[in-house]
Amino acid sequence: MTEVIRPVERPVPLRQTVYDALVELIVNGVLQPGQRMVEAELARQLGVSRQPIREAFHRLQAEGWVDLRPGQGAFVHTPTEREVDQLLDVRGLLESEAARLAAAAASPQDAAALRAIWQRGVEALEAGDPEPIVAANAEFHAQVRALSDNMVLADLIGVVDRRVRWYYRRVVQARGAESWAEHAELIEAIEAHDGPRAAAIARRHTERTREAYHAGQGEDA
Repeated sequence: MTEVIRPVERPVPLRQTVYDALVELIVNGVLQPGQRMVEAELARQLGVSRQPIREAFHRLQAEGWVDLRPGQGAFVHTPTEREVDQLLDVRGLLESEAARLAAAAASPQDAAALRAIWQRGVEALEAGDPEPIVAANAEFHAQVRALSDNMVLADLIGVVDRRVRWYYRRVVQARGAESWAEHAELIEAIEAHDGPRAAAIARRHTERTREAYHAGQGEDA
């Protein structure tokens, strides 16, 4: 029998680690939209040289996280309302299909796992701490797409997941209990194996997030 050859495990390149760290600082609100990103300071805080920071800036600019301004430096990108709409359009399509498929495939144990995540979100909501709420929200949606049992769909949703978390952070307080009530409705539809209802709830959920985001932008203006 031919021995199975396993790929050699390689350490994550430093430039990837630095890139991931900077994205998380943006998503988690440590670096705010419009804030200047000081290359030397970030290098010191992350314990790296300035070169991987500089490399990360160029990738972050290409992906819409950072704006590089000649003679001024790097600034955290401020999303336009059009950008938010475009992303949430895509999210609505993908997540509604994930919910439909999850309703068809989910077992009682799967639904119980969703309810456990939902309960953690409710507890975080009652505590009034936005960080666990954002984390629980991301975990809930990740579980729904995992239950869809469609890896291509799950990967596509994963592409927009970080940016959705970035936008959701701005509306977490406004959405609050309403968001988790919608999650409860989605669990019920999945438990009932009602795909069309699950898809409709997921689509409405995204639309209400969009409405809250734009309302918040108006208040900030």
